[in-house]
Amino acid sequence: MSVTKERFEQGLTYAEYKAQMTRNRERFDGNEATANLVAADVEFFKQLPQSLHVLVLAEDWCGDVINNLPVLGRLAAASGKLNVRVFLRDQNLDIMDQYLKEGQFRAIPVFVFFDENFRELGHWIERPARIYTLQAEFRSNLFATDPLLAPIAPDTSPSLMPEAARNRLTQALADFRAEHRIETDHEVVRELRALLAPSLA
Repeated sequence: MSVTKERFEQGLTYAEYKAQMTRNRERFDGNEATANLVAADVEFFKQLPQSLHVLVLAEDWCGDVINNLPVLGRLAAASGKLNVRVFLRDQNLDIMDQYLKEGQFRAIPVFVFFDENFRELGHWIERPARIYTLQAEFRSNLFATDPLLAPIAPDTSPSLMPEAARNRLTQALADFRAEHRIETDHEVVRELRALLAPSLA
């Protein structure tokens, strides 16, 4: 099922999405204000031959949304070429299930790019590949060495962990994100450029 113009326009604008957030708004705004954009990347999006529609799937509890959606928001504002509409994942599973990570996971954020006629140009899911690899290595090492986490299987859902272990993991991942913020921002934009380049050649 393709996304129609009418369905796309039912989504929240970027500003409307921010206004309805009930969690992590301060972190989101901070990431937006400090998003590290390179002039050449902004110019790439400014030079797009046509404006693009970008459908986003998001929720305000998701760390990857808090990290990566502000980068898209800044690109849209700086370039004037990205018409963003945000859909809450859990209220739009018909769309979400078209863009499952590895065909099975409802990972977010999802950015889906369409041309002016709503032909899909490509989509991007969750976080950059390089950051995914670095975070997996970090998490594996953390569970192997941290006394609170070592007794727990690394793939255990945080919701099933003892509170102290869950808090330790949450803090460690927040520290990881802070340490890799600039690299993450650059990788998000690099992957979006690579996604769009073939269809714009």
